[in-house]
Amino acid sequence: MSMPLEIVTDPALGGRWTSLRTAAGREWLWHREAPERESVSPGDPFVDAGGLEECVPTVRGTPDHGDAWARPWTREADRGGDLDRGPGSDPAGDRYAVHCDRFTLSRTIRGTREGAEADYVLTADAGFRFVWAAHALLDLSDRASLHIGEGARTRLFPEAAPLLERAWPKGAPWVEGNWPAPCGLRLDRFGPDDGTAVGAVVDAAGCCVHDDTDRLSLALEAEGQPMSVALWRNLAGFPAGGPYRSTGVEPMLGRVFDLAEAGAGDVARVPASGEVRWRLTLTENCRCT
Repeated sequence: MSMPLEIVTDPALGGRWTSLRTAAGREWLWHREAPERESVSPGDPFVDAGGLEECVPTVRGTPDHGDAWARPWTREADRGGDLDRGPGSDPAGDRYAVHCDRFTLSRTIRGTREGAEADYVLTADAGFRFVWAAHALLDLSDRASLHIGEGARTRLFPEAAPLLERAWPKGAPWVEGNWPAPCGLRLDRFGPDDGTAVGAVVDAAGCCVHDDTDRLSLALEAEGQPMSVALWRNLAGFPAGGPYRSTGVEPMLGRVFDLAEAGAGDVARVPASGEVRWRLTLTENCRCT
């Protein structure tokens, strides 16, 4: 029986999700040509090839987009069988892991009757602090919209300052307001390219993307950890030297892009057991109100 969502990843190049396709043929992930991605090393500046990146232990800051995207992932022998499956293969049901200096992250992706789910385990010393984001860049029309519970607390980051009616507080890493229009800036519509780029983090465990008649729901489960949805609405406003359109909808553990800016309650933390577990569920059924 075919599943509603097919996921393909590239373990050799950072574990990036390269395809998220519906049974009807809708490809949700956006891509761009970035051949330099094939030669990156840990600590290099981020190379944006699109798809969905595993960003951990930070998104912004150091290392740029985290420490996992520039490292190879390996298939773990949790199910037996051939361990030499090549890059770009369908990983359904197999566990892959990336080993970084201070932590190991493993991921198991499975198809479900309604879509797909990805189970994660991060192992590290007790007290290790991190942010994780499923940095999903989606291929969306200018009619697309993002649905999150109205009134959810939302943080805006300094690139939004020119778009606000009020002055940005001196030295503030973010300002807060309520979804869908924090501080008067409407964020739930993607719209046509207008030369702006805005990042936001919404205090919610799930969201739903609408694009004409297509729907993609993303939801997180993580016991005892802060959960949010990050938004990157780049309407050809970034980067300055050669801007392009990229729209990110990113389920997140934590409430900040940059681990270095986190306050109390803003990051995930490894408990005494030495591991944190969470699940990302994707379906074509919108569950947000």
